[in-house]
Amino acid sequence: MARSRQNSSRCQPDVALTLLWATAVLCGLTLPGTAAGASESQRCNEDVVLRADYFDADIKSDTTLMDNVVITHCDIRVEAKRASATGNLDFDDTRLTLNGDVRITVENRGQLLSDEAVVLFRNNQLARATVTGNPAEFEQRREASGLPARGHADEIVYDVGAGTVRFENDAWFHYGTTEMKGPSLVYNIREEKVQGTRASGERVRITVTPKSTPPKEPAEAPPAADSPSGPAPQAPRAP
Repeated sequence: MARSRQNSSRCQPDVALTLLWATAVLCGLTLPGTAAGASESQRCNEDVVLRADYFDADIKSDTTLMDNVVITHCDIRVEAKRASATGNLDFDDTRLTLNGDVRITVENRGQLLSDEAVVLFRNNQLARATVTGNPAEFEQRREASGLPARGHADEIVYDVGAGTVRFENDAWFHYGTTEMKGPSLVYNIREEKVQGTRASGERVRITVTPKSTPPKEPAEAPPAADSPSGPAPQAPRAP
């Protein structure tokens, strides 16, 4: 699958925007209601724990087959119905291919959902996860506002060191009342920033849905005038 060219640190001048203020979003400014700044990813020294219903390891060929596998390491969790691993299963240099109901929880900040995924471990750390599906999905509950951020694409690449998820091919991202579509979108899960890049003549498109204004309460009707006491006057009789 062809990859779109990498985003530069500067905003691309040829990105088409539906609204002028959205330029700030594409240039990497924080989303509304988000505090700027994020801590760097720190190395985790906890054990990598693998659980499975079925485990078949061929030590000679460095291949392993697993069913209903769950891998946990610090604040990252990987789940799938089936998994195959190449390389020593010491997670020093291990490649895992996952199939079926893949769910990857990233730094307790969000989740990747897909049909298939390839996960790379380097030096006992999860280095990268590439999820594919029809489509592959991402969701996160934003810290500041509590509003969800969601996205999907044919392929999503989670770079652990950078703390980013890259949506490639038919990318879609949504937060609040804002929807973004394009060939390539990158979301920083720690800083809650999003960037978009034009590729192959296709531009990023942003649509903002105005917030609905609650209807005004109807004005109360004035109280009825008091009726005079006593019987109502009768009309005169005809002669």
